[in-house]
Amino acid sequence: MNEQLQQARWTHVALPVGDLDRAIDFYTSLTPLVVVSRFADDAGRSAWLSNPGQYETPFVLVLVAFDRESGKQLGLLTPFAHLGIEVPSRAEVDLIAERARELGCLHWEPQDVSEWVGYVCALRDPDGNVIEISHNQKVFETVRRLWAPPAEA
Repeated sequence: MNEQLQQARWTHVALPVGDLDRAIDFYTSLTPLVVVSRFADDAGRSAWLSNPGQYETPFVLVLVAFDRESGKQLGLLTPFAHLGIEVPSRAEVDLIAERARELGCLHWEPQDVSEWVGYVCALRDPDGNVIEISHNQKVFETVRRLWAPPAEA
């Protein structure tokens, strides 16, 4: 067993894609994700995407293009199921929505939803999966607060 693995952890979500290069272009141009690594084997090709420099708690979106499904639209996350990405400002939500609108892939217009959801829009990736872009949703902040070790007195 890997010496550095002290406990089980959630590491990735994998999505099949019909066109890997098109999917990589979508995610790297409309979200903050970057390519970490690419792989190929007898079944097809894949790419790992994550936040730049996400080193201590890496979480990866794995895009997999199986040769037998090349060119097919394979979306699984629709109409509400989605991947969520939080950005630092409302302006960034608006900017991403504007670019997605121009590309014809805006799924939900930017909107204030609630205290727990924040300001959001959603995009459709090339396979039809829904990607939510949010500001002030507080998922990251809330989990860190709830799971933080107690402060020393």
